[in-house]
Amino acid sequence: MHGKRRNAPVTDFLILVNVLVFLYVALRGGLRDDEVLLRLGASYTPYLTERHEYWRLLTAAFLHFGIRHLGNNMLVLFVTGDSLEHALGHVKYLIFYLLSAVGASACSYAVEVWMRREVLSVGASGVVFAVLGGLIWVLIRNRGRFEEFRIRNLLFFSGLMLLGGFISEEVDNVAHTSGLLIGFLLAVVLYRRPAVTLFSTDMT
Repeated sequence: MHGKRRNAPVTDFLILVNVLVFLYVALRGGLRDDEVLLRLGASYTPYLTERHEYWRLLTAAFLHFGIRHLGNNMLVLFVTGDSLEHALGHVKYLIFYLLSAVGASACSYAVEVWMRREVLSVGASGVVFAVLGGLIWVLIRNRGRFEEFRIRNLLFFSGLMLLGGFISEEVDNVAHTSGLLIGFLLAVVLYRRPAVTLFSTDMT
């Protein structure tokens, strides 16, 4: 099987944005400073409920608590995001990414309100799980295979990541599970499998 072409400018750009934002926050000394993170767009339940600052549902997805938090998310995005970008196309993939970020954050916020908790949240993990969910649908539509991915392997990897979140502390599992589902549903809407031409006719 031929190696796939990277050709994923949107994925690479989004990774770059996340890294640059991380460096900016680090230089400001805000990786574990809630006040700095809040000023830069972290999601915080009272600010959404009382101030209606819903833009935080998006900006929070570009902030991270530390290098490990950033590294884990960007590594998975680098490995999987290009394939989903190839499947959807650049514009649809960007729309997918932004809607997933807002959707996962919104689900997390809704649960926080329901449980009457005040939580400060940052991170792109909801989007990362959305990419996995989107790829699962692409694989289903392509009979279990797409580029180097296989449905069994991706399901196992996704399950392993979900399990890792549930056995870890201070992890937003609502964003993970909702992101996976949102990504799957968005891919159902956005992905169109290319028609396969069985015969070709040389008209020359």
